[in-house]
Amino acid sequence: MSFTTKLLGAAATAAVASFALTGAAQADVCNTPSDMGDLGNFQGEVITIAGSMQGKDEENLMATVSCFEQATGAVVKYSGSRDFAALIVADLQSNNAPNIAIFPQPGLAGDMAKEGYLSPLGADLADWMTNNYGAGSSWVDLGTYTGADGSDAFYGFAFKQDLKSLVWYSPEQFEDNGYEIPSTMEELIALSDQMVADGNTPWCIGIESGNATGWTATDWMEDLMLRTATPDKYDQWVSNELPFNSPEVMNAMEIWGQFSRNDDYVAGGSASVATTFFGDAPKGLFTSPAQCMMHRQASFIPAFFPNKGEEVSAGEADFFYFPPFSSSNMKYVNVKGNPVLGAGTLYTITKDSEATRAFFQYLTEAKAHEVWMSQGAFLTAHKSADLSAYASAAQRKQGEILVNATTFRFDASDLMPGAIGAGAFWSEMTAFANGQDAQTTADNIQAAWDAIK
Repeated sequence: MSFTTKLLGAAATAAVASFALTGAAQADVCNTPSDMGDLGNFQGEVITIAGSMQGKDEENLMATVSCFEQATGAVVKYSGSRDFAALIVADLQSNNAPNIAIFPQPGLAGDMAKEGYLSPLGADLADWMTNNYGAGSSWVDLGTYTGADGSDAFYGFAFKQDLKSLVWYSPEQFEDNGYEIPSTMEELIALSDQMVADGNTPWCIGIESGNATGWTATDWMEDLMLRTATPDKYDQWVSNELPFNSPEVMNAMEIWGQFSRNDDYVAGGSASVATTFFGDAPKGLFTSPAQCMMHRQASFIPAFFPNKGEEVSAGEADFFYFPPFSSSNMKYVNVKGNPVLGAGTLYTITKDSEATRAFFQYLTEAKAHEVWMSQGAFLTAHKSADLSAYASAAQRKQGEILVNATTFRFDASDLMPGAIGAGAFWSEMTAFANGQDAQTTADNIQAAWDAIK
């Protein structure tokens, strides 16, 4: 299940888009800071693209590709649908593929590569991404799959990322109470304890989301796994080579419990976590007096603030990076650097041509990223993209987090089989929030894995 699907419906998706599009498109979006290299002449040649983006995202995509059209003379035709996942499989199987397919789900892209429907992008593009993206090798790994011939190759170019490792807060509340932004997880926990001692409640947490209740708890788990286990262990967890009831996973779950099952830490007490709608949870930051001081959630969440995100531009809300542990001798904590959890879209070649290859060369250009940055609703790990091109200060700050990441990992539940990632993982984390012990929770999720093997 994709990140957007988790938000349950068009209304939520529209809310996300309305916040993310914080800047108006420039009169000439191609007039961005960076110049491009020579991409070739493909006058009149048509490149077809299929994806799931619609509405403002589609408009921004087309404005971005218009710069490629101007530079090369090619014509780009895009077809977007909410049913992309089903449609692209049908088109590939019927030999009716577009030149490019944009996958929001790495797992589906991997399946198509294994069946021989994708063309490898080549070692040069993989090397370029390793050297030019923040946490570059992580992005290459995300787009590397086993092909029909049994060998691994780079198939998916990550373009347009989402960021989840954020903690939202009220600058005024922090200033009034003399609180400093923590740079380590130890400092974040100490800050939470200080807030309790001051008579404040550190966290607003809610995981209720209709049929998807529990997904916000899985995001907490994923962020904590990245901070308490190595990237390799995270990958093994996603594939179940590392069982759900292994010590490393249990450790992350118990740390999550230290936040979510502590009545002093959570607005409304721990019993409210499973019944509070995830979109209502952050509103406690803005009540008078404030119900909580902090809320961990992805970059989309200001769409659910009382004024639909205007709080950010007005300085009434801000965010900081969900920090890593600093100690190297804590149990299972052996992670260095700045790990980041998120999502993103992967561009793949499903019908090869010289013009299509030129389009992928265009995606390496800083300008291709800056064009969309200037319109809003876009984050990139491209280290050479001019940060001043971002449509807002908030997006620029989020972009800096991506560029400075040492490890990036995709949302684990989105990579797991549906019966786990959108099933047992969600439901059992909800049970954990309601008081079920960690061992039973982990054992139940592992039993669901065993049942589908």
